[in-house]
Amino acid sequence: MSPEHISGYYIIFLIYLIFLIIISPSFSQSNQLQTLFKFKSNLINSNTQVFTTWNENNPFCNFTGIICNEKNLVKEINLSQRKLVGVLDFASLCELKSLEKISFGSNLLHGNISTHLSNCINLKHLDLGNNLFSGEFPDISSLIQLQFLDISSSGFSGQFPWKSLKELTNLAYLRLGDNHFNKTSFPSEILNLFKLQTLYLTNCSIEGMIPNEIENLGLLQVLELSGNYIMGPIPNGITKLVNLETLELYDNRISGILPFGFGNLVKILRLDISNNSLEGDISELRNMTLVESLQLFENKFSGGIPLEFGEFKFLKEFSIYSNMFTGELPANLGPNLEYIDVSSNMLNGTIPPDMCKNGKFGEILMIQNNFTGGLPETYANCLSLFRVRLSNNSLSGRIPDGIWSLPNLKLLDLAMNQFEGQVMANIGEAKSLAQLFISNNRFSGKLPEEISKVSSLVEIKLMYNQFSGEIPARIGDLKMLTSLHFEGNLFSGTIPESISLCVSLNEINLAENSLIGNIPASLGLLPGLNSLNLSGNKLSGMIPTSLSSLKLSLIDLSNNMLIGRVPESLLPEADERSFVGNPGLCGDRIKGLQQCTPVSHKSRGLGVVGYCFLAGGLVLALMSIACFVLVKSRQKGCQNIIKRGCSWDMKQFHVVSFNEEDILRSLKEEYLIGKGGSGNIYKVELGCGNKLAVKHMWKSGIDSVERKSYSTSTTILPKQKSRSPEYDAEVATLSSIRHVNVVKLYCSITSEDSNLLVYEYMANGSLWDKLHSYQKVEMDWKIRYEIAMGAAMGLEYLHHGCDRPVIHRDVKSSNILLDEEMRAKIADFGLAKIVHTNKVADSSHVIRGTHGYIAPEYGYTFKVNEKSDIYSFGVVLMELVTGKKPVQPEFGENKDIVCWVRDEMSKDNAVNLVDPNISEESKEEAVEVLTIAIRCTTRYPAQRPSMRMVVQMLEQVKPHAPFDVVIDNDIHIVKD
Repeated sequence: MSPEHISGYYIIFLIYLIFLIIISPSFSQSNQLQTLFKFKSNLINSNTQVFTTWNENNPFCNFTGIICNEKNLVKEINLSQRKLVGVLDFASLCELKSLEKISFGSNLLHGNISTHLSNCINLKHLDLGNNLFSGEFPDISSLIQLQFLDISSSGFSGQFPWKSLKELTNLAYLRLGDNHFNKTSFPSEILNLFKLQTLYLTNCSIEGMIPNEIENLGLLQVLELSGNYIMGPIPNGITKLVNLETLELYDNRISGILPFGFGNLVKILRLDISNNSLEGDISELRNMTLVESLQLFENKFSGGIPLEFGEFKFLKEFSIYSNMFTGELPANLGPNLEYIDVSSNMLNGTIPPDMCKNGKFGEILMIQNNFTGGLPETYANCLSLFRVRLSNNSLSGRIPDGIWSLPNLKLLDLAMNQFEGQVMANIGEAKSLAQLFISNNRFSGKLPEEISKVSSLVEIKLMYNQFSGEIPARIGDLKMLTSLHFEGNLFSGTIPESISLCVSLNEINLAENSLIGNIPASLGLLPGLNSLNLSGNKLSGMIPTSLSSLKLSLIDLSNNMLIGRVPESLLPEADERSFVGNPGLCGDRIKGLQQCTPVSHKSRGLGVVGYCFLAGGLVLALMSIACFVLVKSRQKGCQNIIKRGCSWDMKQFHVVSFNEEDILRSLKEEYLIGKGGSGNIYKVELGCGNKLAVKHMWKSGIDSVERKSYSTSTTILPKQKSRSPEYDAEVATLSSIRHVNVVKLYCSITSEDSNLLVYEYMANGSLWDKLHSYQKVEMDWKIRYEIAMGAAMGLEYLHHGCDRPVIHRDVKSSNILLDEEMRAKIADFGLAKIVHTNKVADSSHVIRGTHGYIAPEYGYTFKVNEKSDIYSFGVVLMELVTGKKPVQPEFGENKDIVCWVRDEMSKDNAVNLVDPNISEESKEEAVEVLTIAIRCTTRYPAQRPSMRMVVQMLEQVKPHAPFDVVIDNDIHIVKD
């Protein structure tokens, strides 16, 4: 071939190479664009606003969340906290060979992570944390450039590929915590990751001891190993990690003393070694002068608090409760404190006076110590204070006047001391006060009428003091009040009628006072009242039959001057002590009371006093007739309002075959089937035979006259003034939920005056009815198990299956409804909270829920999350197994079913706890469920299983024998 030809071919080849260079980026860009669109297509419910820029008319380097390198190749995909829903297609994503960063943290992504992830070999940053994935996490040993890995709290389970970490020697940031991995000893592969600065292995099922070789990780600034099964002492190797700023080992089984040299960790800002079994003194901590948060609670530490702690200028949080510390607190402690909890120790001396010097001091908790002296006057001006708990000490003197009126104070607990003096009238200015606990002191005088102005009050406990005079007449202004304890004082006069306006009341205890007069019949209007104790007074007259409408778990009217027959409907809630000490009372089959005789015979022995009572009763009867006529006239007015044609707004959440008129014309008092804390429930039967349940929601603007007329009206339209938060919560929660174990909300019907919610009808009422009320039926274990499983699956859906988790906040047996097949469905979402992004806990500082079901941390920290629902569900499981109510006198003073079950099981008495109505061959299975209930009700929320785990545990104890359920006149017979 001639040189000319060779030169010509060479030129053509060069032109071809140049052509390839020119066109290859366009090919690459086209491929990347298609890859991104394919990735997007798998996010079926994604937030459309995220992808508004993702279109073919826009260069992909300008897409939201996309960052390209200098060659216009995708370098980063950053879509954290975007509410993304769907699955991740790593087979496509890893075709982007220039990809160095993938960040999808804090979304709602689900499904498995494929092994294709290992093809993203240039990755340096991978964030999948806080999602809803499932299955095992794949081997990633090929990602040798990885520096940042976060898969925490993402639903992974099974065996984590620990060996793959051995190759990832560039890792500086590693977060694997809060997943359901199989148990393992401390992974040795981590000990060779010398570049690690952050290591988060909290709640990773790690057991055994922390190896001393942890000292290899000398660059560590954050070490978190909490919520595991770690035991043994803190290794000396940790004392070599001198760069540590955060060390968290809480909720383990670590024992022994703090190792010598622990004080070398002088850069520590946050130290949390709480809830372990550590002992000895804490002198090793005296040089941690930079510490901001020091959490040592629930251990076995002893000795004194080092004086050097008084010089910790940056200390904001100091919590050492439930130890054995002695001596006094440093007098100069806490110039910058925001929170201190030294409860349940053996400390003495006086309360340091200057902890509110910086004006940010919010919480002081010193329960159960030996503190003496008074409450320092300096705290009367501490406007930042919102929690004061000083109960069970030896404090004395008068409370500084300014304490009563602190504007942000939500909890004031001074119980079980020796305080004296009066509650001052300026308490009416305490606009945030929710809980007032001042029992077992020497307070005296009248309770000021101004307390009725504290509309935020939820609980009042004044028992066992020397208060006198009458109960404030306007106490009914406290609409949020759930618990009222005035027992053991010197109160006189009558029980105020206005108490029936405290529509949230769960408990009333006025025992052991000098109250006179009749029991107000209006107490029967309190929809949520479940505990009533009026014993040891001088009350007279007959027991109002209106009390029969209440769902009481405790009633005690003993030792009064009551007369007449005990209403039959109160007998199921009563025990043998409930009515004794009332010579004028009678009742059939009631121990301690005389048998009732015919009226003609009984009247002969009544005497003058008896005839007076009869005359009084006649007057009351005539007054009742007059009131009835008045009510009927009011009802006609209501009916006239309907006929004029109110404007109704009906919003459908399912396809329905009825309209608002079909519902409204069927709302009659005779169809009332239930009362709850947020409204009354009515049964509606349509012309086609279909049945519905309609709830009329209470509204905050109903006045007393309207409530009384409403209680007997035939049309459900009292005039109201504002929409209730319970209504908004119910609609927001149920309108979008679709699950077989959650009650179905068909629609809402609203007008200017009324809120109505229309649900599917549940033929068998509530689980409470079937276990505890006059509707009680015998249920074999297999039916109880299916109810437990159904309710668990409903809650699992709320916590894990919704786009945003839903916290019910009022899980109880009366909110578990049963359809005609005894299928359980979660109901009543009036207190529900939808969890928003990065906001898991509610801390409204108002105790909501029902006595006996409320998780202990709610009352202590005011914080509630999914784990609070799990506690309540554990109580329901205990009800199902034992047949007992959550609160019964037989459990002992201040004890509920959780305490009782724990005490009895500690005595190896588990089988005897099982309801006698459960067959012998099923009792072992029932005990296994009781064990699950124990786990659900453990004191520490972090140690409770998730609802997903609860469902799995219940599946493992499923009864084996097949069975059929036959419904016969609402009596449920099990056929094997």
